[in-house]
Amino acid sequence: MEVRNFPNDAQRRELIDRLHAEGCSCVIGNGAQVRIFHQKGVKDLYRLLNEEPELLEGAFVADKVVGKGAAALMILGGVREVYADVASTPALSLFAARGIRVECALEVPQIINRAGTGRCPVETLCSDCRTPEECLEPIRNFILHNS
Repeated sequence: MEVRNFPNDAQRRELIDRLHAEGCSCVIGNGAQVRIFHQKGVKDLYRLLNEEPELLEGAFVADKVVGKGAAALMILGGVREVYADVASTPALSLFAARGIRVECALEVPQIINRAGTGRCPVETLCSDCRTPEECLEPIRNFILHNS
C-alpha cells in the first residue's frame, strides 16, 4: 500500500486540535482531504467503510472515543494511524495485532455507554470477536436495528 501525503507531526497535531476545537466526534485526514464527523458511536465509520472506503484507506484518524467496534471498522477500512482521547484495551489490542500505530490520552478497560450505566453496546457485541472481520456482522446488525 502506498500512502500519499501522510501527515507530518504538525499536521497530525492540527487534526487532533480540530477534533477538540470543533466539538466533532472524529476527524479524518487522507492526503489533502480532511473531513469532520459528528455522529456518536460507530455510524460514521460504518457508513464510510461501505460508501467511501477510499477516505479510510491509508488515513490518519483523530477520534474522541475508540472502542473495539470502532477499531475494527478503522482496521477494515485500512486506516494507517489513529489518535484517540479514550481507547479501550480491546481496541488497542486489535490495532496492535495489525501493526497500526495508535496514540491515546487515556486507556480504559472498556467503553461505557452514554448514560454511564454500563458497557457500550457495540463494545459488548464485539467482546467475543477475535478479529476485525468477526466484528463486522454484529456492528451491521446493531446499526440496522438502531438507526
